[in-house]
Amino acid sequence: MRLGPEFTDFDIETDSEVQIHGVKGGSGPPLLLLHGFPQTHLIWNKSYTVVAIDLRGYGASSKPHGDDKHIAYSKRVMARDCVRVMEYLGHSRFFLCGHDRGARVGHALLTTYPSAAIKAIFLDISPTLKMFDSTDQQLATAYYHWFFLIQPSPFPEDMILASPRLFAEKSLLGLTATSIDLFGPDAFAAYVAGLSDPASVHAMCEDYRAAATVDLDDARADEREGRRIGCPLRVLWGAKGVIEKCFDAVKDWSEVAEEGMVDKGSGAVGSGHYIPEEVPEELLGHVREFLVDG
Repeated sequence: MRLGPEFTDFDIETDSEVQIHGVKGGSGPPLLLLHGFPQTHLIWNKSYTVVAIDLRGYGASSKPHGDDKHIAYSKRVMARDCVRVMEYLGHSRFFLCGHDRGARVGHALLTTYPSAAIKAIFLDISPTLKMFDSTDQQLATAYYHWFFLIQPSPFPEDMILASPRLFAEKSLLGLTATSIDLFGPDAFAAYVAGLSDPASVHAMCEDYRAAATVDLDDARADEREGRRIGCPLRVLWGAKGVIEKCFDAVKDWSEVAEEGMVDKGSGAVGSGHYIPEEVPEELLGHVREFLVDG
């Protein structure tokens, strides 16, 4: 990993028998970085960070066993982990940048803890409820893993554990990446290791099972009760990816945010799904311009 000697590892207890692993370094305004599937905080190794964590169920963070309600992996619970980590580190308010699953956790954080985030950037997603409600053949083909991973345990777990490297390659190359080399050998080895560990694979499946159940219930409750994103939000997506082809991301996020909160600088960047690895300097420009210096 190439975060440099100024970055230090930490493990912070956020819940009963749950510890969140991450790295912290740098100076200035606090910025929380959240990764996607099936990755870890190593996604940010081409950028810079203040705090980058492994979401619960991923990397070196705890992997509590799920149940039939999937509450342990609801995005509200995962958002609570994030807030508790930042509070432990002395940051009651912070900037946030989330990719993929991390952005879904970020969405829950903005609606459940509205005073925590100063500004946020979400990378290459539309809201979960919108995406499920809009699923068509094109989306289901590209995002087949959404519907595979939510199948009852232990079917998807057993299938993945039978060939973890193949599943890692399929997952990463299936969303516009053209070569495994994009991720770097250390990061890819870490992702394969995660997909070789039964507890980790079960946790990842639970993340997706929660997305298709309790997270949808929570999103509908937000709609009914008027909970909307109330901080400035910039939405970026890959011009070569599925969000560009299947969704109107600015419109989708505007529907779940207070008026004027979706930043006018939102738009497509010159990449596919893996924005942090494919266009790190372009992303860093957005982070500096919108979050840190804006």
